[in-house]
Amino acid sequence: MELTFNSIVFEHNTGLHPENAMRLSAFRHLHQNELIDGEKYLSLVHSMDHIQKIRDNSKDFYQIDDDTFLSNQSYAVACYSVGAAVQAAETGNFALIRPPGHHSYRDKASGFCLFNNVAIASEHKVREGKRVLIIDFDGHYGDGTADIFYDTDKVLYFSIHQHPAFPGTGDLHLIGEGKGKGFNMNMGVPPNSGDDIFLDAFSHFLPIFKSFNPDVVAISAGFDGAEEDPLLQLNLSPNAFYQIGKMIAASFSNTFAVLEGGYHPGALERGIYSFLAGMNGQNIPYTTEKSISGLRAWETYEMNLHSVLGFLKPFWKI
Repeated sequence: MELTFNSIVFEHNTGLHPENAMRLSAFRHLHQNELIDGEKYLSLVHSMDHIQKIRDNSKDFYQIDDDTFLSNQSYAVACYSVGAAVQAAETGNFALIRPPGHHSYRDKASGFCLFNNVAIASEHKVREGKRVLIIDFDGHYGDGTADIFYDTDKVLYFSIHQHPAFPGTGDLHLIGEGKGKGFNMNMGVPPNSGDDIFLDAFSHFLPIFKSFNPDVVAISAGFDGAEEDPLLQLNLSPNAFYQIGKMIAASFSNTFAVLEGGYHPGALERGIYSFLAGMNGQNIPYTTEKSISGLRAWETYEMNLHSVLGFLKPFWKI
């Protein structure tokens, strides 16, 4: 797995917002990949009204909500980010893009996100007849992605995220509806969770992922769970991202990833390169101590874990 990157990502101007161009400053030296314009893929997921709203308001500075902003290049950058996600789905690479996507709904931008990059790339694969597993380890619940695929059994969506936290949803009992019942999995972990809880949770769900037998694994790779990140209270070290990369690579062959959150530039860089090393079977590039969770965090986590597995038990061999 390699990084797919183009400096156009710096042209989405959000000023001093946490989701700003400086997030990716450590990657300016990377080789530039030619990206496709993903505009033609937007309607795979998004309504025409939503697409038109983003296009029309990307002519000057515009505030969609308290957290989500547009500037005069935002629509173009978002389209190329969608294109990079689709390219990653074809090549098995990691789309290093912004703005992120997993809070974006079919008809609404939200939480720094304009278009849902991973959902569009995943739906592209579904239209090819593929079953897609989406693993979202961003520290926030990917409410937009979950909503888009909430009633289908063609996509299994798994989110591990801090709970409670933005966007205030991601409750344990939300497991899908209709054909999609049992195919939406929310593993909320408490504030102050460390590597041990994060990896223990993932290991409990890995057998379910395998039994789903996906053709493609899409990874919403967010690194705001890092202990240095200013927006959450998780305590993940680079080791957690390295180990999850190793587990995914050992279990599945057809994978791709797209960047979601991560708002401390140094921690984001360390998280991305550690995850890639795990995916590629390389040694972890950083020497760090594994973070350990306290007893209270473990107690809350174990209650959450058994609740989620209880909700899912009628649908999976657990």
